[in-house]
Amino acid sequence: MYILKHITLILIVFSLLSCEKEQTKEYVPTFGRISPINSHEYIFGIHPLHNPKRLHLVFGPLITYLSEEIPEVSFKLEASRNYAAYDEKLYAGKFHFSLPNPYQTINSLKHGYKVFGKMGDDENFCGIILTRKDSDIKDVKDLLGKAVSFPAPTALAATMMPQYLLYEMGLDINKDIDILYVGSQESSIMNVFLGNTAAAATWPPPWLALAKERPELRRELEIKWQTAPLLNNGLVVRNDVPQVIIDKVSKLLFNLHKSDKGRNILENLELSKFESASNDSYTPVLEFLKQFDKNIRHITY
Repeated sequence: MYILKHITLILIVFSLLSCEKEQTKEYVPTFGRISPINSHEYIFGIHPLHNPKRLHLVFGPLITYLSEEIPEVSFKLEASRNYAAYDEKLYAGKFHFSLPNPYQTINSLKHGYKVFGKMGDDENFCGIILTRKDSDIKDVKDLLGKAVSFPAPTALAATMMPQYLLYEMGLDINKDIDILYVGSQESSIMNVFLGNTAAAATWPPPWLALAKERPELRRELEIKWQTAPLLNNGLVVRNDVPQVIIDKVSKLLFNLHKSDKGRNILENLELSKFESASNDSYTPVLEFLKQFDKNIRHITY
């Protein structure tokens, strides 16, 4: 009987100690980011220039910079797994700010957005077609019956412009080649590198960025053809964003190239500067889209 009471007492003591530990855990304070009372988060969507992981690496410092320099609000970077997912979010008005390609820029105007700026370096907004240096592709006719990789149907510089160039050089791209839409710029490049396709379409920034990380790409691939340039990617903002916020974002973006910190951010983007623009700036793109729709395939614009 004595032993039973002793055991019972021990169990009660352990139970009390356990309860004390639970109570102690409840009172451990936690710490999080303190936001201003009237803070507002603005979603900044970037079209699939890169895969989501790389996109956060490349554009993350820019979005952090905006949040630091405009402390009364915060900015959140949103990547998309592919062009279709990005288009759906853009046209549904999910983004407050966005960096669409020029084709998406034109279409966004019908979905509650307006242009307030663009990426500079228009000379770099061109399509390029890569082949392996050891391939037998010497002339455009050598692509007949072969597979060519493209990122997505709505990629302007990396798909539509190269397709139009092939058309101008005499190919019926809807019959003469096997078109593979592979989802991203990196995937398009890697397809020709691995020999899955005879050629790959992309545009300079992702090609330069990937080749910098993987020197073997530059050793084994070459730019076979290059298109004429068009206007670079647009900066758009949803119509309900306060003008005071638009002005602050504009000032920061358009002056990045004037400071060391800003130039470091731009270098990460393979860009020299952002610049002011308006809806009317994209009229040349609209003219190209009309010709593409007429001669290549139907598109919505």
